[in-house]
Amino acid sequence: MHEVSICQHLLALLSQEAKQHGVNKIIRLRLEIGRLSCLDPEALRFAFDAMAPGTIAEAAELQIDQPPVRATCGDCGAAVELDARFDPCPSCGGTRLELQSGDEMRLLEMEAA
Repeated sequence: MHEVSICQHLLALLSQEAKQHGVNKIIRLRLEIGRLSCLDPEALRFAFDAMAPGTIAEAAELQIDQPPVRATCGDCGAAVELDARFDPCPSCGGTRLELQSGDEMRLLEMEAA
């Protein structure tokens, strides 16, 4: 379960940013996790809940957004949304799709006190 190591890195990043900006407590985090990122949002939430006590993010609310997978079709040029990595283009059925988003993990917002 690599969500645990991702959570460790996230908490280390939060601690570093908090020190740099004189923050004492993190209240809320908003992450973006692509549907194709191979991360399970619920496993990440579980890891965060288990690892956050005793850290600057101890009582932080964790919000996880999962935006749709977006790609551009190399056959018809359409910008499309997909359910899975190897789905055909919903416009033309083509298979030459260039992924634009869907495999990322980003810290979008951090509310602190």
